[in-house]
Amino acid sequence: MKSKDYSFTSKLMTSLLVFMFFAPTVFATDGYFGVGYDTKSKGMGGAGVALYENSFFGISNPAAMVMHGDKYGIAVGAFMPNRSYTITGGPSAPPAFGLMPGEVESDSKFFPMPSLVANWMLNDNSAFGISLYGNGGMNTNYPTASFHGTSATAGVNLMQMFGAFTYSLKLGDNWSAGISAVVAWQSFEAKGLQAFSAMSQDAAHLTDNGANTSFGFGGKFGIQGEVATGLHFGATFQTPMFMGEFDDYSGLFAENGDFDIPANWTAGIAYELVPDVFTVAFDVKQIFYSNVKSIANPMNMAAALGMDAGSGFGWQDMTLFKFGFEYAANEEWTFRTGFSNGKSPVLSSDVLFNILAPGVIENHITFGFTKMMGDSELNVAIVHALSNDVSGINVMDPAQTINLNMSQWEFEIGITF
Repeated sequence: MKSKDYSFTSKLMTSLLVFMFFAPTVFATDGYFGVGYDTKSKGMGGAGVALYENSFFGISNPAAMVMHGDKYGIAVGAFMPNRSYTITGGPSAPPAFGLMPGEVESDSKFFPMPSLVANWMLNDNSAFGISLYGNGGMNTNYPTASFHGTSATAGVNLMQMFGAFTYSLKLGDNWSAGISAVVAWQSFEAKGLQAFSAMSQDAAHLTDNGANTSFGFGGKFGIQGEVATGLHFGATFQTPMFMGEFDDYSGLFAENGDFDIPANWTAGIAYELVPDVFTVAFDVKQIFYSNVKSIANPMNMAAALGMDAGSGFGWQDMTLFKFGFEYAANEEWTFRTGFSNGKSPVLSSDVLFNILAPGVIENHITFGFTKMMGDSELNVAIVHALSNDVSGINVMDPAQTINLNMSQWEFEIGITF
């Protein structure tokens, strides 16, 4: 019987891995990170790093895996983002870099994203797990030419996917710790940026070179436990993902195409107001976008694109506050809701480049539920990223104002067995 189980698991993981690598990009909304990495956590606004139940898919907290026992899961999310920019004011005469006035909305508004996890107990006190999931990404696909001096339609497509190999260990009855070796794969493509050729150190590697992939690695550490009766604590730290360079875009990204994935940490508490019935959770998360020059460098006309000091997106670090509530109505049904808030990483001074990556979301409201089905459970999450705008002057034509707008719906369904 055991050989049949492992044969099924092997086929499932292989099939989903193939699906993941051919799935379109998501547009996540904690900058370009996901609001959460587990269906239950997403239903609680991304909160729950202190709850082992919220840390299965995507290894939100590696320490939680030893609490799950032998368990498998599969989830599929559907992302539906709306991205647009609006130009106000007529373009000035050359050499100003003016844009065509009006509103332009990005195409490509549906993105599926699967995830898969398997966990095996090594003994009563330790476990090993494998998880495959999308970290996030950014996508724009504008139907008209966006930049001065070219008829080409513009857009970018960034995909990031992680594979985590996790060892977790019980530390007594109420505490656990875990460590994940994380491998990362990412793909990037840019089109329609010929107008920036004169600003690049290598115009042949600036735009329209197809999809360029890179691989990298990093790690994640977590701890989780019960501080007092009903009061839980959890924390994680994820190192930077040290990625290979995007050689085909060395004339676009700073440091000759370098595009590491930034480090982040999360800490949170959860309290059972009514034991086994009503739980509240609060997390704080910080993402260090400022440590990646290709993301964080502000507009810099004194340095060519692709140089160490070359212009990036000007993204700031994000500090996010996540609140979640869970109500177990009975043994079969559990309901969740949550809220997430974090200031947009995009500054008004850097709106020009961020036409390509308008990650300006600040607030999410979420809902979710679990339906028990014998030894299996069905989990559903609904996430709405509330519409937000960031406006600023076109630094290359101060007569114009650029307004960036984004909102998003996300639906995810997951099954564990």
